[in-house]
Amino acid sequence: MNRIGIIGAMDEEVDRLKENMQVEKIEKKAGMEFFAGVLSGKNVVVVRSGIGKVNAGICTQILVDDFQVDGVINTGIAGSLKNEINIGDIVLSEDCIQHDMDATGFGYEPGVIPRMEQSVFKADKTLIDLAQKVNREVNPDISDYVGRVVSGDQFVSDNEKKKFLVSQFQGYCTEMEGAAIAQVCYLNEIPFLIIRAISDKADNSATMDYSEFEAKAIEHTFHLVDGIMKQL
Repeated sequence: MNRIGIIGAMDEEVDRLKENMQVEKIEKKAGMEFFAGVLSGKNVVVVRSGIGKVNAGICTQILVDDFQVDGVINTGIAGSLKNEINIGDIVLSEDCIQHDMDATGFGYEPGVIPRMEQSVFKADKTLIDLAQKVNREVNPDISDYVGRVVSGDQFVSDNEKKKFLVSQFQGYCTEMEGAAIAQVCYLNEIPFLIIRAISDKADNSATMDYSEFEAKAIEHTFHLVDGIMKQL
């Protein structure tokens, strides 16, 4: 991979990366600022996409078309869907699915995108393995897990929805961008990895926990992404 696109949904998720890179140019498109330059010796384009699947999908396609990235890493935070995955831990995407894609009225299973060959998008195994290795070096105080990231335009903060996401999709964490980025990467045939630090438990305590633990979770993802760039 010669140039990596690094996407965060919020300013807080990319600010540290931008501060630590050598910015060569900044381009604006579709309401987004794309920071092209070098991070830890690797050619990168760092961008805040905005929240939600539409913003994330548009952002990813711009990275492919205008910046010719040949790999994408999406960094951010998420709600845990498994009891053993605690606040602060890292989830690395084995694959991604959109939990709010619902064409069940036409006989499709939940999450299946009509008339597409794939609805579950697999992350790059090389990036997964590297991220696991790096995380244990730079974040030794937390655990990492490889599993399914489920995405939808919804902040999950109730137990019933959480139970549904676990039973229907076997999700490890839930958030609002990853599967859209994964779908664009799949269609463009480029590797990707979704990195999520856990900020809450995606249950009735989610809103309170998110506010308290967001900053610490983002710190973990910064160290991980920076470490990956150093070893790619």
